[in-house]
Formats: sequence, C-alpha cells, structure tokens
Amino acid sequence: MEKRAFSFGVGVDPDWRRAAGQCIHAITHGPSNNGLGFLYATNDFGTELDSVIGFLRQETGVEHWVGALSDAICAGDQEIYTGPAMAALVTDLQPEQYRLLPNITDSVQSALSSTREWRVSHGMSLGVVHGDPRNPRVPDLLTSLGDRLGNGFLVGGLCVGEAQDQQLADHASNGGLSGVLLGSDVPVYTSHTQGCALIGKRRVVTEADRNIIVSIDGKRALEVFREDIGELLARDLSKIGGYIFAALPLPGSDTGDYMVRNLLGIDEGNGLLAVGDYVLAGQSIQFARRDTASAVADLDRMLSGLGRRVGSQGVRGALYHTCLGRGRHQFGPDSRELKQIQKALGDIPLVGMFANGEIYHQRLYGYTGVLTLLG
Repeated sequence: MEKRAFSFGVGVDPDWRRAAGQCIHAITHGPSNNGLGFLYATNDFGTELDSVIGFLRQETGVEHWVGALSDAICAGDQEIYTGPAMAALVTDLQPEQYRLLPNITDSVQSALSSTREWRVSHGMSLGVVHGDPRNPRVPDLLTSLGDRLGNGFLVGGLCVGEAQDQQLADHASNGGLSGVLLGSDVPVYTSHTQGCALIGKRRVVTEADRNIIVSIDGKRALEVFREDIGELLARDLSKIGGYIFAALPLPGSDTGDYMVRNLLGIDEGNGLLAVGDYVLAGQSIQFARRDTASAVADLDRMLSGLGRRVGSQGVRGALYHTCLGRGRHQFGPDSRELKQIQKALGDIPLVGMFANGEIYHQRLYGYTGVLTLLG
C-alpha cells in the first residue's frame, strides 16, 4: 500500500498565534501523522519561538520539534522573503527512529555520549542540523561531530538574521549546532546542487599565506586567474563581482565535488588573490562562473539523480536548505527555484530555509542547495 504524504502547513500573519493556527489547521486536516515535526520560520518570531512550539505541541499532539529561523523560508513551492511566516512539516517517525541533538556550543562529547546507546542499537542514516554563524567554532564543531558519528551524514544550514534564539530542538536556543539524528530504518535520499559551472582547468596553489594566494602553478596568481576567466573579463576585473568565484576541489571526491568561495580582493600590483577561506600550498584550485543558466542546469542534474535513486519508493516529504544568494537572486522571481523542484518530484510537502551557509556531508558550503527527501 502506498504511504501517504506527511502533513504540511503554512502560516502567514504578524500574530504568531494566528500564523501557527494556520499551520495547525492544515496539519490536523491532513494525514494523521503524530511523530517528529519540523518548523522553519522568519526571524519575526524570534522572541516567541518557545511559545510557538508550546502552542503547536498542545494543539497537534506532536511532542518533538526541530527547525530554525531565517530571513526567508521555503514552504511547498513558495519562497517567502517578506515575513512574518512559518512552515511546518509533521512526520510519522516514532521515538525510537530518531534522537534530538540539543544545542552544542563548545564540545560534541555530550551529544555523542547521550546518543551512543541509541546509535549502537538503531544505527544512523542522517543528521539534520542547524547552526549559529555568530559562533566562530561552528565549522569545527560540524567537522568534529560528523567525523565522530562514523557513517552518519549531516545536512542542514546556518541561520540568518539577528534574532536572539534561532535554533530549535524542542526548545529555542542559539550559539551552536542543534538538530536531530535519524535512524538507519528511516528512508532518506539527499543531494546538493552547486549552481556554478567550472571554468579553466584544475590547478595547484604553489604559494599562499592564510587566505591570500600568491602563486598558482608556479606563476603569479592573478596572471593565472586572468588566463582562466577569459580575455573579455580579464580586461575589466570590475565585472567579476558576484559572477566569478574560487572553487576548491574536495580531496578524494569521486564526483568532482568542490566548495565555492568568494573572491575577496585583488592586488594587481603584486598579482595576488584573496579568497574566502584559508588555502595551503599544494591544494587544488579552479575557478567557477555563477549564473542563472548554470544554476538551473545543475539543479536539474541533482533532481534527475535523486529521482533515479528514489525510483518507485515514493517521497513523503522534503527538507531544503538553500543559500540566501540563490532563490530570487539567481533563479528569478515567482519562486522559480522551488517550482523547479516540485515540477521534477511532484507536489511534495517541503519546508526549509534560505541559509547563511549550507551543510552537506559535514562540510560547510556556500551558494549551494541541499535537498533531503524523506520516504
């Protein structure tokens, strides 16, 4: 028998009770799901997040909730940039199928210890985590957590905005990483899309100082950069902002995966490049072009691959963590990014957020969309 889609609701109202009530109405009139809930909301509800969760818990009977706040959220095929708004997805996952990760601010040991018995007996397929970009330790915490979870795969995103409490794992919190671990018996399919097209060829950094690249392939970094971006752009470097980026290939990746980093500055006199990450001599580097056509094509590639993996199993709901620089800024108006997803996969319940950094396989990406399908 085909499984029914998870319950899903959207609320758009400046009053948190009315917005939550709109979500509750849709959830309670949908399929009967009473397991784990996911909630994404705009920062307009930053001071009322615990009240919102208490209300949802009371009215739906769903005890455990995970999610985050951002300046913009994903709700079905809608990209909501002007709040106040919230979107809720309720699964039928049972308590033995997941474990919450309370906020981790300085060490992953307590989270590992509190979930160890469950992970040994149930295994882990995926962790959905949200982070506070105001804590400079979050990238290291993410790496440490992912490494020590063994075969676990982490996805999610960093919050956006100035609300005090932006993370949710049963309670509102801030300053670290929080979320949920899903057991190995939960059907999940995940992939990511970069939204860029590589240009030039893969090269090697031969001299660097922190985030300053001095030379590539034994030549001045700027000389190599001009060669790879083409004569037209090389004549006027003022045109590369928001269009050309550094692509740092991931060692050992068999898919050609890479992390996109901003170009922060150019020193024409000394031939130097500054990028938005530390770079080491011997590290591979390439450059990438970011535009609408590249983003649309790469999103199609990801969706086709996910579709093949899902096959006849079906999808009951989805989580999407996409960069704040994507959406209307790269795909255009009218929620085209989300509509492209729905067109490919069908009208599935989907919630998520526009992030300040996207998490995929315990790495922090930029300008990326991370789609997680729940079967």
